[in-house]
Amino acid sequence: MAGECGFELAGVAPAGPVAEAGHYQDWAARGLAGQMRYLTDHRAAMRADPRSLLPSAKSIVCVGRLYGTGHERRESPYTGWISRYAWGEDYHQVLRRDLERLAARLQEGAGPFEFKICVDTAPLLERSYARQAGLGWIGRNTCLIREGMGSWFFLGEILTSLELDAGSPPPDRCGTCTRCVDACPTGALVPVPAPAEVPGMDYELDARRCISYFTIELRGPSPEDMRPAMGTHVFGCDICQDVCPWNSRAPLAAEEAFAPRRETIALDNPPLAEMAALSETGFRSLFRGTPVLRARYTGFLRNVAIAMGNSGNTEFREPLEKLSASEEATVAEAARWALARLD
Repeated sequence: MAGECGFELAGVAPAGPVAEAGHYQDWAARGLAGQMRYLTDHRAAMRADPRSLLPSAKSIVCVGRLYGTGHERRESPYTGWISRYAWGEDYHQVLRRDLERLAARLQEGAGPFEFKICVDTAPLLERSYARQAGLGWIGRNTCLIREGMGSWFFLGEILTSLELDAGSPPPDRCGTCTRCVDACPTGALVPVPAPAEVPGMDYELDARRCISYFTIELRGPSPEDMRPAMGTHVFGCDICQDVCPWNSRAPLAAEEAFAPRRETIALDNPPLAEMAALSETGFRSLFRGTPVLRARYTGFLRNVAIAMGNSGNTEFREPLEKLSASEEATVAEAARWALARLD
């Protein structure tokens, strides 16, 4: 049924606590979530048990949807980088629509039942439940990896009062490979300080050192000591997945909604000068319906300025001078830093 609704992966996990819940609480307590308070406030405790979201839950239907489109990263002194997951339509709407279809199909066969649909915004340890359901293992890059299919997946869940036969976790197949750890320019993948509660989970993400965190979640200035390593990323980062051997032959996404949007500017290769010239209205228009809006206009211009400074392209002096006069202090400061870096 999940396949007929567009999902390449599907499985079932029991709707109970998972071993990783304790590690998550410890991770949050050690401050590794940075300023992402939605991961550390009252919702953090809710992640310990999915029945905090649906008291009648007995099973979790876990699904995966491919989003890799095969377009290669192209290095250029004129363009920035937007993470692959944000090139097309916002995945929240796409997955929710098809999860609703799947829930309706299940009700046709099983009769009425209680359910709740989740697409990464609910306080749920979705990678852990996907692992329990047999969809893949959690790699050193902290992504869910499926043998033969890689890690370019969106995850979604249906919490349900149905009691369904559960899957089982697959073996960890990262072996001794540390390509993702070695390739991360900011050193965001760090060893777990205590023995892993789950086999294979020996690394964790320190969001305070992550390019995706700097360019999407962080409000205000980016850490100055991290800026040179951010390269020309303006929204997100794919490095730890790009270098993963399991992604070298990953199948491509069939969902057209995730293909790179190219109506005005190719989102898989955005020209930095045009990005810097966007008004707030232009920003909202260009990225309407995509995840890029999460960075907000001010955050996006901050990212563009830093990328220009890291590009080494002196043709960016003029647009950076304009940004340095911005009324937004975060943008102006980033532009001044970028000008000094070009000098």
